[in-house]
Amino acid sequence: MTVSLMLLGTGSDVGKSIAVTAFCRILKRRGLKVAPFKAQNMSNNSFVTVEGGEIGRAQVVQAEAAGLLPSIHMNPILLKPSSGQAAQIILQGKVATQMSAMDYHKIKPRLVEIVMDSYTRLSKNYDVIVMEGAGSCCEMNLKHNDLVNFQMAKAAEASCILVADIDRGGVFAQIIGTMELMTKEERDMTIGFLINKFRGDPRLFESGIKYIEEKTGKPVLGLVPFYHDILIDPEDSVAVQEDRRGIKPVTSNTVNIGVVRLPAISNFTDLEILEREPDVVVNYLSRPSQLDDGYDCLVIPGTKNVMEDADWLRKRGWRKTIYQFLSQGRIVMGICGGYQLLGQTIKDPYEIESKRAEVKGLGVLPLQTVLEREKIVREVRGICLANGKHIVGYEIHMGRTRPMTNSGEPYLRIHGVNRRNWWNDGWIREDRQVMGTYVHGIFDAPGFRADFLNRIRVSKGLKQRPARRGRLVRFREYDKLADHFEGYCDVQRILRLAGLDQGVRRLGRGQGKSLKVKG
Repeated sequence: MTVSLMLLGTGSDVGKSIAVTAFCRILKRRGLKVAPFKAQNMSNNSFVTVEGGEIGRAQVVQAEAAGLLPSIHMNPILLKPSSGQAAQIILQGKVATQMSAMDYHKIKPRLVEIVMDSYTRLSKNYDVIVMEGAGSCCEMNLKHNDLVNFQMAKAAEASCILVADIDRGGVFAQIIGTMELMTKEERDMTIGFLINKFRGDPRLFESGIKYIEEKTGKPVLGLVPFYHDILIDPEDSVAVQEDRRGIKPVTSNTVNIGVVRLPAISNFTDLEILEREPDVVVNYLSRPSQLDDGYDCLVIPGTKNVMEDADWLRKRGWRKTIYQFLSQGRIVMGICGGYQLLGQTIKDPYEIESKRAEVKGLGVLPLQTVLEREKIVREVRGICLANGKHIVGYEIHMGRTRPMTNSGEPYLRIHGVNRRNWWNDGWIREDRQVMGTYVHGIFDAPGFRADFLNRIRVSKGLKQRPARRGRLVRFREYDKLADHFEGYCDVQRILRLAGLDQGVRRLGRGQGKSLKVKG
């Protein structure tokens, strides 16, 4: 039987995703075949898997840490919020429907079969499944319909670790309160606690650890400090949306890129690679007044609700500001939903995202977009027609966008993985100031990224630079993350309590053989 280890949380954003990533890498380095699993994720930051399906970006990061290609079965249910009370429902990688939160909770019991089908598929091929819960594991008004926390843990017979966030305060109430809300069976399944995001001298918390262990009868298995030099893709746009990122100073010696912080921003990790360039400053901007003369480029990112965000841009005054920005010779680029927003109109005849049939875009590209019922989800590659550089990425969108005039030209020439068909994508204005594309991850291509940034550098009289190494360097970051957690967690004790210690000894560190460990 496959062993399952589950990271549950005392609440949202306590660090479950990053802890799962760390343990996927830790177990892989011990020679076990390990896969991540999250039954249900809510995120607008998604990715296209090897099967051509869509899952949450967190499970992609976790799969990479485990040395695997991402699979739809690692996240069989993905909820993509499209408004305050509604979401697009994606089941095993494919769009199923759009519904309100209330209606979704009514159908959750029928989704158990889908969740267990995916879990069973993984369990047949891996020694260990490292599972992630969602939010708080003890939301009492939701527990009866739980798909992703203790009900999943029970189905998988998982050993559970409760993750708490000491940085937000109240860590004693988080842990002890959550334990009090558990049933006896759930407490028995919980092997201990991981306290995350610690700051300061750990000796000052020794009495706190003792108090928690005496009160609960369970061990604190790790006190993990914040890290500052490890670059792991964040799970979702919480930090972006809630103004947790400070505005960095822009100077004449840096390439300064503003990103519009759309209310329904999605796939913001498209821009993470730009922030790793030593002379590039990326700031997320909520108000048009923040886009001052120091910025060289403005990016309109992806959005899960282009209809509502078009209205938000108009009400906030972004249209006028963008026209002024362009009049100064600056660059504006749109990606996916941002590409649609650069056009003249966006139509939603099937009410995919809104009750409104049509909204006006920013009007800086001669395009019309129609939202269709069928979603396009695919990996792509090709060349940028503007500079001849190769690109690799993926598409996830409901819209179909067409030029209304011949003013300008397609931006990319791309094809699918099998190279059977080629097609044009995106649009670039004749003056080369405005361009857009449906391709997520376009900046990950070093040649394209270097050319894009060097054109700005040359215009500012700055020295051209080669692109820094691409996203493949992230695999070193997974090792750094694993080292960090191993340094502050009692990994051997975790392995023993989860029933994995004998399996690791029998296998031998790093031999990479298959082993079926009994729980």
